[in-house]
Amino acid sequence: MDRVFNFAPGPSMLPLPVLKKVQEELLCYADTGMSVMEMSHRSKMYLEIFDRAVAGLRDVMGVPEGYKIMFVQGGATAMFASVPMNLMDGGKADYIDSGNFAHNALVEAQKYGQVVVAGSSREDHYAYIPDYTLSPDARYVHITTNNTVYGTRWDHLPDTGSVPLVADMSSNILSEVYDVSRFGVIYAGAQKNVAPAGVVILIVREDLMGRELPITPKVMSFKKMADADSMLNTPNCFGIYVAGLVFDWIKAQGGVAELEKINIEKAKMLYDFLDESRLFKGTARRKDRSRMNVTFVTGNEQTDAQFVKEAAARGLVNLKGHRIVGGMRASIYNAMPVEGVRALVDFMKEFETKNG
Repeated sequence: MDRVFNFAPGPSMLPLPVLKKVQEELLCYADTGMSVMEMSHRSKMYLEIFDRAVAGLRDVMGVPEGYKIMFVQGGATAMFASVPMNLMDGGKADYIDSGNFAHNALVEAQKYGQVVVAGSSREDHYAYIPDYTLSPDARYVHITTNNTVYGTRWDHLPDTGSVPLVADMSSNILSEVYDVSRFGVIYAGAQKNVAPAGVVILIVREDLMGRELPITPKVMSFKKMADADSMLNTPNCFGIYVAGLVFDWIKAQGGVAELEKINIEKAKMLYDFLDESRLFKGTARRKDRSRMNVTFVTGNEQTDAQFVKEAAARGLVNLKGHRIVGGMRASIYNAMPVEGVRALVDFMKEFETKNG
């Protein structure tokens, strides 16, 4: 069977060269006589894979000295609790409520201290990034850089002064260039742009470690996990191996800056059609549109369902919108080629001609 263009929001497409490399090495990695899935996480052969992945991420993302890179588990959902446990320290934190997962993060944080909702677009169905007012005495400010469900993206970073900025980058990490030194903590579920499900990328400025609440489980302590080099428990060895291959692939494409140019091109192609369409309509405010998750509707639920079904028959799969918003969503992460977006736009034109 031919491969499809997979527009899933996560787990999502991986670069084809990476999948081929995994296939090639699946039964026997190098001259070890075993699969990566069979290796001890503390063995010399695996630690070389792990160290290469850490170095690869530091390279392609430009992570400066003074920041610790970890690969942890539990998804971004676990990080919703880990962040306040490690940083709130009996004080308060600002959260900017810009989408479903941003909201989930602030609700979880309320268990561990005072949460100030510095700005919210919840009442407007998260169609835009809200205005906000920050607290000068907050322990940290939390944002979600790209909102997967509603298709919005921060086009700037808030100026938090001396207050650490914490970012959930699950759905746009390594898709555009960020100055990591602007952040205190970055975390991202890897299953959208980097690796299979089960790996969380965690980048923490070292001076922010060691502040965790006494109730913090040791596997959620930034300091304890950093001191153990992510090996406090058995990590997702295979997922980290794949992540390392993806970092190599990103470097081979010319780095994140080159991928960002391609991502801008892909998003523009799709949004340009939506803006001229008689049938389809984008749902996010133009200024705040995501480059990774393009959300749109026809205005008729039956027509939406028909579109998703017919698109799948053409090899354009997983275009159904999130269950809480409906409509359609095309997730066009790094691994989605320009040809995939072009095929989607061509089908949308054809569908509009027949149904518009």
